[in-house]
Amino acid sequence: MTTFLKLLFRNRLAALGAVVLGAIVLLALVTPLLPLADPDVTATGDRFMRPFTEGHLLGTDHLGRDLLSRLLWGTRLSLAVGIAAALVAGTIGSAIGIVAGYFGGRIDNVIMRGVDMLMAFPYILLALAIVAALGPGLLNALIAVAAVNIPFFARNIRGVTVGLAGREFIDAARLAGMGHGRIILTELLPNVASTIVIAMSTTVGWMILETAGLSFLGLGSQPPVADLGSMLGEARAALITNPHTSVVPGVMIFLIVMSINLLGDGVRDALDPRLRSGALTRPRAVTLVDRKGQVPEADQKGLLNIQSLETQFHVGPRIFRAVNEVSLHLNPGEALGIIGESGSGKSVTALSVMGLVASPPGVITGGAVRYAGEDLLSADYRSLRQKRGNNVAYIFQDPLSTLHPLYRVGDQLTEAIQAHHAVPDATARARAVELLKDVRIPNAEARVRDYPHQLSGGMRQRVGIAMALANDPDVIIADEPTTALDVTVQAQILALLDDLRRDRGLAIIFITHDFGVVGQLCDRVAVMYGGRIVEEGPTATILSHPAHPYTKKLMACVPELGGGKRELAAIPGLPPVVSDLPPGCAFAPRCDKATEACRVGEIGFTGSDTHRVRCIHPEEVLA
Repeated sequence: MTTFLKLLFRNRLAALGAVVLGAIVLLALVTPLLPLADPDVTATGDRFMRPFTEGHLLGTDHLGRDLLSRLLWGTRLSLAVGIAAALVAGTIGSAIGIVAGYFGGRIDNVIMRGVDMLMAFPYILLALAIVAALGPGLLNALIAVAAVNIPFFARNIRGVTVGLAGREFIDAARLAGMGHGRIILTELLPNVASTIVIAMSTTVGWMILETAGLSFLGLGSQPPVADLGSMLGEARAALITNPHTSVVPGVMIFLIVMSINLLGDGVRDALDPRLRSGALTRPRAVTLVDRKGQVPEADQKGLLNIQSLETQFHVGPRIFRAVNEVSLHLNPGEALGIIGESGSGKSVTALSVMGLVASPPGVITGGAVRYAGEDLLSADYRSLRQKRGNNVAYIFQDPLSTLHPLYRVGDQLTEAIQAHHAVPDATARARAVELLKDVRIPNAEARVRDYPHQLSGGMRQRVGIAMALANDPDVIIADEPTTALDVTVQAQILALLDDLRRDRGLAIIFITHDFGVVGQLCDRVAVMYGGRIVEEGPTATILSHPAHPYTKKLMACVPELGGGKRELAAIPGLPPVVSDLPPGCAFAPRCDKATEACRVGEIGFTGSDTHRVRCIHPEEVLA
């Protein structure tokens, strides 16, 4: 609950809405205890008294009734009706939506066609028809308002439920013998509860407005009982001569509805797990750069040179140091492998190169990234955008995150080309077909018209590679592009990348978990752990003589074929949490060679420029 409130009040508008609504609700609750005049007692001699008149703080209405008293009692009644209508509509509508979405088929069709019929009528006209059939009265107005909002809840919740009903955990519940009722209550309902709460919080304001509208027309609360809508209806005849009688309830309706809407937005953000990290629905177009120290001077290493890069994630009071003073360089035509366990900082390092780490919460806090001598972290957005895909391209692990599901692959390749080069459609189309042939997709002329879902996983990955090659970049960053592929397709993709590298002189940064991939494709390898480089050197040297204990243990986890029997090792313990890294060597808690010296101070590199290791007790002493 404390975390929820912190997330809620992080949104200042939501906090303002919560404060205003809280004050209004508090006033409504204590109204019976306040020394107020009877809201229904008339005094024709005191008609239309102005605000701040003695004994009548907000004045009186056309019958001499105290406006302050009627306002507080009317607010109390309007809030009660609005909240009750939201609860009724939310409960019934959500139940209908869950049942329709879960069972599907004929049940879904029958229920949703009935919902569609209700939604075909303008909701206010449908509410008027229901009240006309039931008769005027506040209870009947509540029923009408709840009834016209049931389809809204049913359709929203049904959409969420349909997506969940086909998920594996629902299938597992069925296989476990759970009945429909238990699955709905224990598996589906907890997963849609946040959506229901959000929908209720954002519709209470509209329900109060709808109830006030019916009362304004004389179909809601009946004299002498007042709610905010009936107060407006009674005051409309004196709007010009005595405007305060309309302004008082009008301002209260505005405050209630506005504060509920602001609070509803805050509740939505606080309950949405995608926003709990502080990320916005629209993150910045480029990673925020806030370098604390001096920018490293250029050292003229390689085509792409990463110098003392630091990238952090700021989540509330916690700071996750995902990349901690990483220095790497990549020469033209070279393949550099970056290897390490999940969470070691490989992907964040790669995304930081072109400012693709989501901000918030990501922040680049130090270092430099130089492409052909230019510091990309100092470049403006237009310059960086021009280089993305044109000079430095990415191949992502999941091709579906690169390919848009609603566009043909040829159109997407054409767009990637024309985003950087002003070429005619026919030329870009021919180039797209040529790219598909380059990545060895058979029948490229026909495949260019396919949608991503019509391609296999291997073919989608090949399209992702073709998109990366579309503008003949100098550098390609491949972020685990073969992880989700079977062994045969993986070998084909690796061979394809190696051929393209040699034919086009590409420089490749290849991120992977697999030393076998590194040995097949990469000239050099950098091993990462806890956001830092712990060993770097030529691939052949590291594979034959690993110096860091972590590197050796990683290699021991790789099974060998035809190498005789040996125990398949596993590294004990878990990788460190980068928001609370231990002092000294981050690998020390898991290392069987660690001493007290490993847990104190900064552990620097030893060795040469070609093969270096960050370790006090290396497996092999480097020259």
